[in-house]
Amino acid sequence: MSVLNDIRRWARRVKRDAVTLWFACRHPGTPWLPKALAAFVVAYALSPIDLIPDFIPVLGYVDDALLLPALIWLAIRMLPQEILADCRIKADEWMSRGEGKPRSAWGAALVIGIWLGAGAVLWAWLR
Repeated sequence: MSVLNDIRRWARRVKRDAVTLWFACRHPGTPWLPKALAAFVVAYALSPIDLIPDFIPVLGYVDDALLLPALIWLAIRMLPQEILADCRIKADEWMSRGEGKPRSAWGAALVIGIWLGAGAVLWAWLR
């Protein structure tokens, strides 16, 4: 059971850090580069559509298990410590109220845009 508890704690931290980045995007003191990366990560993390759909065997879970946590880790490392601390407090308060995860229409648009772009490139290549 210890491994299962570790996985649950890790999943909660990833979720909390995604919400932390959501607050960091809106924080006026966040520098532009960490803000841009945080915005990309938040748009992708909170998008209701995955870049690699989960029904694709193995690859469908790569973005959820590897890509997304790595991007969250990188974005968190780029934030100044005082902004990170402030945004983590806000994220903890948000989650303790049971608000769930915010949704991102921009994230869905981003993923749809990537799929459309990849489809256009593939179509042009196959012609």
